[in-house]
Amino acid sequence: MAERRSARVVQLTSAHFVFDPRIFSKISKSLSRAGYEVIVVARHDRDETVEGVHIAAVPKVFGRLHRMTRTLWQIYKRALALDGDIYHFHDPELIPVALRLRLAGKHVVYDAHENLPGTVSYKDYLPKRMRGTVAWITDHFERFAAGKFSAVIGATPPIVDRLRRVNPRAVVVHNFPVPEEMLRNHPIAWEHRPPVVAYLGSISRARGIFELFQAMSRVQTVDCRLALAGWFEQPGLKEEISKLPGASRVDCLGRLSREQVAELLGRVRVGIVVLHPEPNLINCRPTKLFEYMWAGIPVVASDFPLWREIIQNAGCGLLVDPFNPDEIARAIEYLLTHPAEAEEMGHRGRATAKKLFSWETEERTLLDLYRAILNEHTTPASDLLNAREEGISTCIPTR
Repeated sequence: MAERRSARVVQLTSAHFVFDPRIFSKISKSLSRAGYEVIVVARHDRDETVEGVHIAAVPKVFGRLHRMTRTLWQIYKRALALDGDIYHFHDPELIPVALRLRLAGKHVVYDAHENLPGTVSYKDYLPKRMRGTVAWITDHFERFAAGKFSAVIGATPPIVDRLRRVNPRAVVVHNFPVPEEMLRNHPIAWEHRPPVVAYLGSISRARGIFELFQAMSRVQTVDCRLALAGWFEQPGLKEEISKLPGASRVDCLGRLSREQVAELLGRVRVGIVVLHPEPNLINCRPTKLFEYMWAGIPVVASDFPLWREIIQNAGCGLLVDPFNPDEIARAIEYLLTHPAEAEEMGHRGRATAKKLFSWETEERTLLDLYRAILNEHTTPASDLLNAREEGISTCIPTR
């Protein structure tokens, strides 16, 4: 590693892909552009530097048990040796590692991507009778730990509202798209696009994959296809859904690069996000929704109150019952058979996304937080930050 000339930020993840969009494309690249030395410690096959971000690899392992034991110890040793000025971690399973770094006198930032106790209800590997107890333990442990860290970042306001009770230095950094990524490719003219709908991101039962496959089998008036771009959360799920009605209309593309995502969304006609109303999902702001909007395609989305407000205000799509494959099929069919209206919905969605849902605003919040942490002994953090738009405050009081 070259001689240090700027503040060193060490990003830590044990569960995420090293090039995860939030960790790498947004947070790490934003910090690097701002002059920080950024190192991502993650499971990877080699050390390398990509687009100005250093990757410190720990060996890949298979199985949750090995990841929760061997990988965590390897990440801790690698992280401590790097002697970062700020450690920024992204997985709740890394809380013990983060607490040890905090005890060593390090600045530590917890990035909560999800409302952790709310995820327990749809963890298939947990017996249902245990989920209430596990959620209670998870809630108390996470809040205990969050109060010890230098700062907390949450991907949505409800996450931050919950953790701000134990750590007043808590800010919202939404997972909004990076404009340059979404606009780098020239999209295909609408009249030349095939009847393809797209789904991006994590694939699971709770994210509506079974209903989506069934819906594809029930679209009657047009021969459409589903481009399924993402990764399967549960072992064996891919084989299970391959036997469902509608599977013959699905193209499984796997995990795509950011360039491939932009290319895909530039040639399809509809974006799908039909998550189930689980506690952790009903109030989330899914990145895929905003990527569809930035790409200028209409959306078919679960009829949740928060999503309804976004989609109806923008006039950019149709709302459905995520448990009703027939309703999902009718929405897909309508958008594919009304191309002029669908294209106009896409235009409205893009205009709204450019105005309200851009990473540029979130980047400013992130950089303000980092300056506040590094200057907390010389400059009051409250002087560095201003209130955010949309009524979401990111003012950070000193602790």
